[in-house]
Amino acid sequence: MNEILPDLISALPEIFVLGMAMFILLLDLFLKPSNRVLIYVFSQLTLAGAAAITILTHTPAVSYAFTGMFVDDPMSDVLKVMIYIGTAIMFVYTRQYLTLRGMFRGEYYALVLFAMVGMMIMVSGQNFLTLYMGLELLSLCLYALVALDRDNPRATEAAMKYFVLGALASGMLLYGMSMMYGATGSLDIIEVGNSLTQGAPTYSMLILGLVFIVAGLAFKLGAVPFQMWVPDVYHGAPTAMTMLIGSVPKLAAFAMVIRLLVQGLYVLAVDWQGMLVIMAVLSIIIGNVTAIAQTNLKRMLAYSTISHIGFLLFGIMSASLNGFASSMFYVSAYVLMTLAGFGMILLLSRQGFEAENLNDLKGLNQRSPWNAFLMMIVMFSMAGVPPTLGFYAKFTVLQAALEAGFVGVVIFAVLMAAVGAFYYLRVVKLMYFDEPEGKSPIVAPNGMRVMLSVNALALLALGLMPQILMGISAYAIFNSI
Repeated sequence: MNEILPDLISALPEIFVLGMAMFILLLDLFLKPSNRVLIYVFSQLTLAGAAAITILTHTPAVSYAFTGMFVDDPMSDVLKVMIYIGTAIMFVYTRQYLTLRGMFRGEYYALVLFAMVGMMIMVSGQNFLTLYMGLELLSLCLYALVALDRDNPRATEAAMKYFVLGALASGMLLYGMSMMYGATGSLDIIEVGNSLTQGAPTYSMLILGLVFIVAGLAFKLGAVPFQMWVPDVYHGAPTAMTMLIGSVPKLAAFAMVIRLLVQGLYVLAVDWQGMLVIMAVLSIIIGNVTAIAQTNLKRMLAYSTISHIGFLLFGIMSASLNGFASSMFYVSAYVLMTLAGFGMILLLSRQGFEAENLNDLKGLNQRSPWNAFLMMIVMFSMAGVPPTLGFYAKFTVLQAALEAGFVGVVIFAVLMAAVGAFYYLRVVKLMYFDEPEGKSPIVAPNGMRVMLSVNALALLALGLMPQILMGISAYAIFNSI
């Protein structure tokens, strides 16, 4: 018992969230529809409890559990706390939306919590099998959530596309991992790294495995040329599910990239750097150029996500600790921006009406000056306008890439960021200079209004004091890798 106790303590947040998710699923069976608010309360308490456990058991040291398959380090703890915060914000935003559409049910909250367990396992996975199990748990929950609105044919179609392409990407990732196992004889990420350092004889097999692993990771991130699912799933899924897909899982995907490419395959950095450069450049081009042509706000944000992933890859392809910390800073900023952006869409939506077209934002300043101001901050941050958080996020990853010698690519990215600013500023123009198409009042719970205000203003506050988030990211990376 004494031998397994440290293992259980390392995985205590996962065990707690898993237990609470099963409890919430069972509790829903015995609740009347009028009492379902208890499900929401218990879900938020689950996140608060998991955050408390993660913070109280945190140490700067790196500890391994379950015979090295699971790692508890500063990076995993920081990312898990960010996942809890992002999920809690999402629960606040989506509550009214789900209630009005008859989806305020226990299975939604249970599936989100199960998906969160998958993310936590991905963040702490130190073995190919552990990482893959976490990824599949997350993916299966997301497929089910996209199709949760059973009577919506558009959501069902999006779920089918997501499932088929997701299964293909998972297969590619698994095939790449099997190649690495064949070349090194181990599934443990640290042992694979050590084996490569000593010089593995089967170089061709390693490169083949690396190509499949990078392809699988690129799909999960939504990077070009594996981005085809992003706009369709964003558009087709109910907005509450789109918010989830586009935000918190990116933290887990970032952790998976660090575990595989940096901790396991760093010896092959020269090989994966070249692939990441191509994907980053293409993501920024296709994301920004295609977003200009969109009239649907969710599709515009989907192509915006592809562009942001391109910038995120700049920090990783620098192959330096500073670059990895910059990428972690960027993905944290991206999650906050995405939550605020989709939060505004949910705020403006009402029963029987989805505020997902650009025209729905026309004249928002006349209807609600405060909400227009918050959306302007979000758009400025996504465009990278100083002094918002998005500006410093772009600045740090480009600086890291510049230090790594990617001068031409960085200059190109800056020019494309200027192109991308057009479609963000177009939203601001619609809100402030166009006449509103409808005068319907904006009805939303006070909790949602307060959370949206805090979220958007945080983009401004953290932009004025970026050293807070940058310091946390640097601490997590420098003490974990």
